[in-house]
Amino acid sequence: MTAALLLAAQDVRITPGPGHPLGGYLARDGVATGTHDDLEASLIWLSTEDDPGVLWVALDALAVDAGLTRTLADAVGTAVGIDPERVLVCASHTHSGPEGWTGPLHPGLPGRRDAGLVGRMAETVTGAALRLRACRGRVRARWHAGSTEAVGGNRYRPDGPHDTSFGVLELRRDDGSPAALLFDYASHPTVLGPDNLTWSADWPGATRRELASLIGQPVSAFLQGAAGDASSRFVRRGRDHDEVRTLGGHLATSIARTLAAASATAETGPVRLSRSALHLPYREVPSLEDSLELRQSAEREWQRELAHHGEDHPAVRIAQTRYEGCAMLASMAATDRPTGCAEVPVSVVTLGEIAWLHTPFELFASLGLRIRRGSPFRHTRVIGYTDGYLGYLPDADGHRGGVYESYVTLFGPDAADELVAHCLKLLRAHQAGPT
Repeated sequence: MTAALLLAAQDVRITPGPGHPLGGYLARDGVATGTHDDLEASLIWLSTEDDPGVLWVALDALAVDAGLTRTLADAVGTAVGIDPERVLVCASHTHSGPEGWTGPLHPGLPGRRDAGLVGRMAETVTGAALRLRACRGRVRARWHAGSTEAVGGNRYRPDGPHDTSFGVLELRRDDGSPAALLFDYASHPTVLGPDNLTWSADWPGATRRELASLIGQPVSAFLQGAAGDASSRFVRRGRDHDEVRTLGGHLATSIARTLAAASATAETGPVRLSRSALHLPYREVPSLEDSLELRQSAEREWQRELAHHGEDHPAVRIAQTRYEGCAMLASMAATDRPTGCAEVPVSVVTLGEIAWLHTPFELFASLGLRIRRGSPFRHTRVIGYTDGYLGYLPDADGHRGGVYESYVTLFGPDAADELVAHCLKLLRAHQAGPT
């Protein structure tokens, strides 16, 4: 007999007060002056009567490092009464959230963890988790897939690799009313630039708000995909909150239309989880002299593009980020940097023929597409920014092209192939495991 799916879901505001630094941009000056739209945590717990299943904690945050992951997983697991290993902690990667939830995320980046901010956010999320058992109930799950090019694309060239797809798990109560959505898409939430000094979830938050008005106030949890080289750079028409609403509205409308179509597939329990660890060697960093020479050359190119195009032209942003990458590389060359190997947590969650493959990376789109193509599951979604943060993982073209991400990555050119192979091996082992 097929196990009935049980759902408990909560949304909770986690917006700090003003006066704290925002994370995400080297070029940003100042601290948060207030809130434009609330940052939220979305908790989705899917289980059955005889299996604890999986609980996603999806945060409007730049990242979740290993420390924040452990703090939240332990607290939420204890509150719900499940093993913390059953809790996945994910970040949307908004660049208009607090720096202090994680502190420094890279040897070449400044940053400071704020224990008070972390404690208050963890307390709020734990409070939401404590309410989950009381709202746990039977649901029916349907899977939907669609596509849109209106929200993001490859951020180096309009015809570059990009996964335009989105996936949506729709969860409805037995009476047919909407209970929750778990949706994903791959693009940096960076419509708002470094001049923005108000808290904002960027376009993922706008998507959730528009979905609430279109389909009846479900809890909507967003998972960020393989967005390492994806952003709105070539599709946006501005960098203000009006444009945030426009792009978020595009995705919400596409999702709502997909939900209304008759092509969905029904899925039943159980929800299964496999965890693994991959050990990847850290890269060798060029000498300080060579790194400084790269930085000087990149700065000259940035200034030439700026003089030719003016602010916020794509060519200027590409040149500026290349300079910033070289500056971060020089910082790594001048200071202590990680050595040895990184322990990379990789997780697979499945519900029937749907698989969510989670890593702590900002994966380039081509890598996510390779994993999807090689997966044995009918529907595979590649999710980043989960259970830690290990920065960018560029593909071979990114390394050859000398883009920003190739300078700041902590890993060498072979790491991408190693990760893809490990992910596919884990997916195959998971499929062959107990049902």
